[in-house]
Amino acid sequence: MRNLILKFLIGFALTGSVAFGQTAWTPKEEGKTIKVISHRGEHLHHPENTMPAFQAAIDAGADYFELDVRTTSDGKFVLMHDSTLDRTTNGTGEVHKHTFDEIRALDAGSKFSSSFAGTKVPTLDEAFDLAHGKINVYVDTKYADPQQLVDTIVRHDMQDHVVIYGNPFFLYEVRKIRPTLKVMPETISPDICKFMVRAMQPQVLAFDANDFKDPVIDCAKAANAKIFVDRLGDADNPETWQKAIDLGAVGIQTNLPAELAGYLRAHNLATH
Repeated sequence: MRNLILKFLIGFALTGSVAFGQTAWTPKEEGKTIKVISHRGEHLHHPENTMPAFQAAIDAGADYFELDVRTTSDGKFVLMHDSTLDRTTNGTGEVHKHTFDEIRALDAGSKFSSSFAGTKVPTLDEAFDLAHGKINVYVDTKYADPQQLVDTIVRHDMQDHVVIYGNPFFLYEVRKIRPTLKVMPETISPDICKFMVRAMQPQVLAFDANDFKDPVIDCAKAANAKIFVDRLGDADNPETWQKAIDLGAVGIQTNLPAELAGYLRAHNLATH
């Protein structure tokens, strides 16, 4: 990601900026509430990036479930974090070298638990169908055509209920196609944050443990951009959740959606 961002900055410097008007968040996004973002669905007790994991995130009280989008050899969107099939399915090889039908025939549950045997690799359409009217979706774009992704979002009437993460070239194209969509670049550093703000005027910025530091946070605040931060692994606990909130985060990506939702309700910070 860092090398892609460097290439983006060089290209952006050569071509110059494109002016975009900033679109305000809807009223429901305002106020002192924190969004629970369920990483790969609820994947500690369900196979990641599957329909059971997404439903469990809804049941846990999350505001978003996060999913990973890839494209098959015949141009279909499927949901999988890794570039290969090996870790989470009974298949092998690279996702983009297999057709949709080949991937759909795989078992995406047995490696997690025999109780999930027969679980299929879902499509983005299926995830949006499940989410519509219930939950927002954090779209982590691993590989997708920007126009095709925008068209899919709009077809499902999810344009006001997604944030889109991905490499800066991709997000820049999405922003050009439909400026009102919430693209969410990674901040990385104060200087890169400023470049991203200038290029895309994002309504929300993504942070991980490495870039969630005061100078970068200050850049996001100066741009009036919302802050979504990862609190995963050892950082996924009440102490670091609260520290993130104190530093200005309004969305927390977690592996513990039910626990985070409970914590926020106990502190009058939950959205529902």
